[in-house]
Amino acid sequence: MNDASRPGPARGWQWMLAAAAAYNLLIGVPGLVMSAAVNDRIVSLLVACFGLVYAITATDPRRFAPMLWAGMVGKLGIIALLGPDLAAGVTPAGTIPILAGDALFTIGFAALLLRLRRSD
Repeated sequence: MNDASRPGPARGWQWMLAAAAAYNLLIGVPGLVMSAAVNDRIVSLLVACFGLVYAITATDPRRFAPMLWAGMVGKLGIIALLGPDLAAGVTPAGTIPILAGDALFTIGFAALLLRLRRSD
C-alpha cells in the first residue's frame, strides 16, 4: 500500500492537486502551440511543466508534497511580479483570474504542507 492509499490527511488532497495540474496544463499547453514569441512559449512550457509536477504529486501527495514548494515560490513570484502592473491597471485582459487561481492554489499548497507537517 502506497502512502496515497493510506488513510490520513494527504488522501483527501488529491482532487486539489489534480485541479492544479489541469489549471496549469490548460493555461500552458495552448501557449506552446500558438504562434507567439519565443519568450511567451518558454513561459507556457514552464507553466505546463509545473502542471506535470502537480499531476505527479496528486498520485502520492504524502511522498511528493515537498515538490510543492517550487510551485508556491513560482506562484507567489508571479503574483509579486504582476501585482504592481495590476495595481496600475496595465495588465492584459485575463490577468486577474489567472492571479486569483495562482493565489488560491498557493493557499491550498500551503495548507497541505502544514497539514502533513502536523500529521508526521
